[in-house]
Amino acid sequence: MQKNNPLRGWQVDRSAIRHVGHGLQRPECVLAERDGTLWAADARGGVMRIAPDGAQQLIAPAAASAAAATPGFAERYVLSQGSLPNGLALLPNGDFLIANWGTDAVEVMDRQGRVRRLFDRIDGQPLGKANFVLRDRRGRLWLTVTTRMQPWTDSINARVADGYIALIDERGVRIVADGFEGTNEVRMDADEEWLYVVESNARRISRLRVGQDGALSGREVYGPARLPGFPDGFAFDAFGNLWVTLVMADRLVAITPDGELLTLLDDGNPQATRALDAHYEARTLTPEIMAAACGTLAPWMASLSFGGADLRTVYLGSLRGSTLPSFRSPVAGLPPVHWNERTSP
Repeated sequence: MQKNNPLRGWQVDRSAIRHVGHGLQRPECVLAERDGTLWAADARGGVMRIAPDGAQQLIAPAAASAAAATPGFAERYVLSQGSLPNGLALLPNGDFLIANWGTDAVEVMDRQGRVRRLFDRIDGQPLGKANFVLRDRRGRLWLTVTTRMQPWTDSINARVADGYIALIDERGVRIVADGFEGTNEVRMDADEEWLYVVESNARRISRLRVGQDGALSGREVYGPARLPGFPDGFAFDAFGNLWVTLVMADRLVAITPDGELLTLLDDGNPQATRALDAHYEARTLTPEIMAAACGTLAPWMASLSFGGADLRTVYLGSLRGSTLPSFRSPVAGLPPVHWNERTSP
């Protein structure tokens, strides 16, 4: 057992939680910048900018009339009908790379709300449910696709292992690993030696070694073989703890470097969570059962992001919340790849 882990014996003080933002819609993914700017995915089809002073600005796909009035716009940009941004990453020029759950595509949106679709097919087949995107220090882009099943909710009871990870680099886009149960977020460790993968439907975290050419190998389960809920989002802190949100159970846990599971915050409904777990084991989950399992702080807690000048402020993203609950951590998070880039307007 590692000594001096700052999370051992520590839990979130609910009385110290502060809510950032207001009127947000499905703030599933949250990006923090060094200057205090926050970006949250928004169900209105774009992202919400929350300035350090609390001012908000919704950046969403431009109107069709604007497209028609702009020479060359139609050839370069598309409007995302049914857009539902899920995972976000900042590109070096400040544009947003978006895994769009609504359009089943990977898109780029600039700060004026103009959207360019990168692709919606791989190897001639539709992508499936595009979930999350990540940029690494080499500039490579990683994409996760949860499932190709329609409707996607059927994949939970079926435990279908059709989720995959794709890599986008100078060679184009290609699948580099597949056979995952509900692929969700991916993250890299501090040295970018391992790619960590949330398998939501299997309730576990896996990892794969990253080769120089982006090849993934040596897949293994990281931490507990079965987590006490559906993992959704996660992030490393500077000590090496992997913080994980358990959606619907609405718990925040951490896997220590030696594999111990710590509970940092429990905001779930115990009775509804027990029913959720029972139906998960019986493979009889329904949307109604899942909807009933929900907390109050960040309903359907889906992600976390470290921010603040010292990277010790944690922001919680959610699927059913309208704010970003935040609190101070005893340890800083790993800086994201965009941390030292000037991207805010």
